[in-house]
Formats: sequence, C-alpha cells, structure tokens
Amino acid sequence: MTTRPLTMAFVMDPIQAVDVEADTTFVLMLEAQKRGHEVLYVDQADLSVGEEGATALATPVTLRRERGNHVDLAEPRRVVFDESVDVAFQRKDPPVDAQYTTATQILTLCERCLVLNRPESILAANEKLYSLRFADLMTDTIVTRSPEEIRAFLAKMGGEMIVKPLDGKGGEGIFHVVKGDRNLSSILEQATGFGTTWSMAQRYLPEVRQGDKRILLLEGEPIGAVLRVPAADETRANLHVGGRAAKAQLDEADRRIIERVGPRLRADGLFFVGIDVIGGRLTEVNVTSPTGIQEINTLDGVCLEAVVIDRVEQRVAERAPS
Repeated sequence: MTTRPLTMAFVMDPIQAVDVEADTTFVLMLEAQKRGHEVLYVDQADLSVGEEGATALATPVTLRRERGNHVDLAEPRRVVFDESVDVAFQRKDPPVDAQYTTATQILTLCERCLVLNRPESILAANEKLYSLRFADLMTDTIVTRSPEEIRAFLAKMGGEMIVKPLDGKGGEGIFHVVKGDRNLSSILEQATGFGTTWSMAQRYLPEVRQGDKRILLLEGEPIGAVLRVPAADETRANLHVGGRAAKAQLDEADRRIIERVGPRLRADGLFFVGIDVIGGRLTEVNVTSPTGIQEINTLDGVCLEAVVIDRVEQRVAERAPS
C-alpha cells in the first residue's frame, strides 16, 4: 500500500447536486478524504491542454455525509495532471456525447497520473456495444438505425422487445415495445431519430420482474451485487426511477459471465465496472460511472468504497519507482 497522502481528482457531474445517500462517486471521495488524501473536484468543462500536457481547473473539497450540507469548496487552482495529480477518476455520467469524448481524449494524454478507468478503453467501450463482445452470453440483440429492421426484429421475437439508446444512462430512453401498440411507429421513430441514430433492440426477458442484477467488478473480480426490482407500474428496474434494491447472490450463470468478461476488462484497463444480468443473460457492461456501492453496503453490511480505494493505493504503489 502507499505510505504517503495522494492527490485524487474526480472528473464528475456537479458535486453540489450529488445524492449523499446513493452516489457512488461521493463515497469514493469520502473514503479517500478519510485516509488523508487530497480530494479535487473537476468539472469536465474545466479540462484543458497546455504545454505541460493535460491540465484542469480543480477545486479542493471537504466532504461530509450531511444532506444539503455535504461539501465545502476551496479556492480552485490550476493543476497539471502528470505533475501534481496521482490518480484521476473519470466518473462523468453519460451521455457519451462530443463533450464527453473530448474530455476523455484529454485524459488519454496523462502519462504519470493513473487514470481510472483507462480513458482509451472508455472511448472504445460503448456500454451497450461492449457487451456484444460476449454475444453468446446475451439474449437476442440487434443494433440498427432502421425502424423497419427493428419492426422485423419485433416480429421475430414474438411481438415483445426492449429498445434502448446506445448512449443513455439510468434507464433513459428505454422502451418496452409490444406488437399492436398504436405508438409503435412513433416509438421507433424517436428511438432511431427517424433513421439517423443507432439503437439497440433486445428480446424482452420476463425475468426482469424478479430483478435486474448489478454486479460490481474490480479489475475483473466481483466485489458485490445488488438486485434492482422494478416497481409494479414500471418496466425499468433502475433505482432512481422507482426500482427497489434487494440482496443478491452470485449464481452459476453470473460466475460463468464473470469468468468470460473479467479477463477482457483487466486487459482493457477497465478497473471498476458494473455488469447487468437479467435471467442469467448479460445485458450491459457499464464502464463510465458504474453505481451501486451504497446500496450493496446497506444490504450486505460492507464498505466497498474501502475495497476500491485499497486497490487504488496499491496500484499507485506498484507504479512508484523503486
């Protein structure tokens, strides 16, 4: 483990708006602060590149678990990542749009600073498309811009499917589509931007009513899981749209998926990842800002942020010159 205080920068959404009872980034920052590390907040808009490489206008923060009074902001200062930052966490939520892409590309310029997850891999690992590297572990899936192809897929699936965008988060833009719905044409037009935007369609898995399992992987190894159970009047299981968190155990199907996915995540430098599994089928690989730590902590009586920061400290120590 490292024996010195580190400087850790978190590139993230506005820190003033985080939910202290649910946000994973917040507890990672809180754990780092508890250990005496300096914690910096960085808005992606404040990233830049100078003669020294990747830089940012970074704000030192003091955090506490008090709703509505959770952060004190110090005076921002200009930092050069490779000179004064030990670890940078890229934890900005999707959508992965042009601004997100540019911010992540700036972080690829870091050489000494450890960036988690590896920015080159984030850019290559669309959260929906990355899972298709393991297509045999998934349910029937297509990706297309064509409403006609999605309509044909619906018929092939027996008249029921899920349609979702490739760049969304938290269940945004997900539709449960059934044959005979009078809104079908409109849904497909919106989902594909009238044939201009790629969308993913998948066989509907009725097992989602029992829960969508989020499994957190640290360097490809499982550290915890939570079952997200959808509300009775909601298709989506995401917690912020009414899903209920329930205890989850890893079963044989989960372990088979992890055995296949884990080595690839390690090889790609995807340090902290959340995979989603429904009915023993892989549905997504979340690499940008996976969540679930606080829910798992509450259900299982653990402290996963400590596990993550332990490993971060170890990674920094391993990189230090002897």
